[in-house]
This record gives sequence, structure tokens and C-alpha cells, in this order.
Amino acid sequence: MERILVSSCLAGRPVRYDGAAKPVGGDLFERWRREGRLVPFCPEISGGLTVPRQPAEIVGGDGGDVLDGTARVLTGTGRDVTGEFLQGARLALDAARRSGARTALLKEGSPSCGSHRVYDGTFTGTSSPGTGVTTALLQRSGITVFSEDDLDAVQAHLATLEQRS
Repeated sequence: MERILVSSCLAGRPVRYDGAAKPVGGDLFERWRREGRLVPFCPEISGGLTVPRQPAEIVGGDGGDVLDGTARVLTGTGRDVTGEFLQGARLALDAARRSGARTALLKEGSPSCGSHRVYDGTFTGTSSPGTGVTTALLQRSGITVFSEDDLDAVQAHLATLEQRS
């Protein structure tokens, strides 16, 4: 059975910067939960950040640029939390590998988990195309990442992986 690394906030855990969760509903997600496919993980908490915490954004690029050392993750007050984001990404990759997850379902827009867009580093609520730090590392390591808006695509991907096995 294929496992899915999933953002803890999507699994209903109150780990977001504001102390909230962003639970995913729907039959597919609940079926995956019942089947024991989900591997909840929060890279920001695992990287050493607290709940609640200052919101953070990637300044100077996206998650791939952070991995390459050409962008940073900063809070709105200017605190550099790049190290915590990098540590959380490494631990997320470790969790995926330990569980055998080749698929991840991560929170869109997050500086860790965004798969299509991240906030642009201006702290004005403006997003731009790009990936979060954890997503970039997972993708570079061969793990396919989806957002919570792509549950049907996740299911199709799982079916393909399971056919090949």
C-alpha cells in the first residue's frame, strides 16, 4: 500500500503559524486516513519553530533557491528562520523515506509546503509561482508533491504507482 506524506495541518493538527489547522475533508482523504496511508508531518515544527509563531515568507526566490543558498526565509520582523526551514525539509524527507512514501500532499501557499505558489517575501499577501522549501527538497529527491486542491490527481498517482508494484 502506497503511503502519503501529508502536512499535519491538513490532517487536522493545530500546527500552523497562527495555531490553527486547515483540515482536508472529503471521501478520498477520509478513506486514505482509514486505510492508514497518511503520514502526518509538519516541517516547521520539526525544524524547531513553535506554535504560534511569526508568519514567514521566502525572500529572494522560492524553496529551490533557499536550497541553493540564494534566498532566505524571514519572518515579518526580519528574523532569519532559514535554518529551521532547511532542517524541517530534511526531516520531512527522512519521514517520507522511512515510511516509503513516494507521494506528498502538502499545504499550498506555505513557505515550506507550497507546490504551485508561495508568498513573495513582501508580507503584503501577494503570492507568486514557486515551491516551498520542503516541496523543493522532496521533488529533487523524486517524491511527487500535490496540494490539497489536487486530491483526484493524488488518487490517480497512487493507482499508477500501485499498478507498477
